[in-house]
Amino acid sequence: MLNIADALHHWCRDVRPFALATVVDVTGSAPLPVGTSVAVDADGTAVGSISGGCVEGAVYELCRQVLHDRSTPQRASFGYSDDDAFAVGLTCGGELDVLVQYICPTAQPHLAAALADVVQGRPTAVAQVVDGPRDLIGSTLSVLAGGGVTYGTLDDGSADRLVAAEARALLRAGRTARVTVGGNGDGCPEPLTALVHVHASRPRMLIFGAVDFAAALSQAGHFLGYQVTVCDARPVFATPARFPYADEVVVDWPHRYLDGTEVDARTAVCVLTHDAKFDIPLLRRALDLPVAYVGAMGSRRTHEARLRLLCEAGVSEEQLARLHSPIGLDLGARTAEETAVSITAEIIAHANQGTGLPLSRADGPIHRPTRRHGHVRPVEAAIA
Repeated sequence: MLNIADALHHWCRDVRPFALATVVDVTGSAPLPVGTSVAVDADGTAVGSISGGCVEGAVYELCRQVLHDRSTPQRASFGYSDDDAFAVGLTCGGELDVLVQYICPTAQPHLAAALADVVQGRPTAVAQVVDGPRDLIGSTLSVLAGGGVTYGTLDDGSADRLVAAEARALLRAGRTARVTVGGNGDGCPEPLTALVHVHASRPRMLIFGAVDFAAALSQAGHFLGYQVTVCDARPVFATPARFPYADEVVVDWPHRYLDGTEVDARTAVCVLTHDAKFDIPLLRRALDLPVAYVGAMGSRRTHEARLRLLCEAGVSEEQLARLHSPIGLDLGARTAEETAVSITAEIIAHANQGTGLPLSRADGPIHRPTRRHGHVRPVEAAIA
């Protein structure tokens, strides 16, 4: 639902009831991920998309029905139809499970507060019950900035506590996901599944070396939504004017800056200096940190010399295995801009466990399938 937070915040502020349709599960290939929503208000205004157009009409009508009847949440499953390309179904071959529910802003004031936090850019998680006891389906609770919890309509007991703990963990990781709690002696007698929608702070991209490649990479990182920092010990090169797309430009020794800055499991560290006096102390520290990606620029000869120096500095084989060097995918890149694409492509592939192969040469679905209970369910288009 956070993909349409601006519109939903406006509707909540104006106390406008609406129907919210959310993708709560995906099987096979689908155009948009779990957590994506479309909403419809009483005037028939629709915001958002859940399938890129394949099933929007059917979902819109279901939203109108739920909004008119103020009925209990409804589930719908939309799958592929090869008999009629214009039938209700996904031509991409996947299947979506959609939860449609009526939202009254006055009945869920914490949702308005969470949406306000999202609009203002603060880290926020909203947990939405999508499976479990019927009276809890569609209920929500929010973990707001700073970790405080405003409860919705859960059981004000163990379910609240367990779901809130899972939401905090996903908020720290910056990841939207389904979680299941209860039914295993942890105080919640019946199992329930919540979809935790997460709006996290932007992941960081730390670029070391104020070179032309860094200017292009900082622009690419900015485009991908990273909070970009360029760091170099040479003040004549590390200037904001040279890196207009960077969020900050720091003049400091790279390893010293890395020692004093915050990183997390989503941080990408890109070392573009290919100068041993900068690279070795920096990489020694970077490879010891729980970051998502560490890459270093240089020729294969530079790479071999770098590995030898890192081994001499006490870096383990396990740590060296984390180093992406020479940095980037083999795209035949020549220019700084092409190299930036090569580097960011490798970061994306690594984050998503992609092969880096052309899709025309890879097998299987384009979007990696999410399998449930070890199998893919038969395709259907039915309202539960």
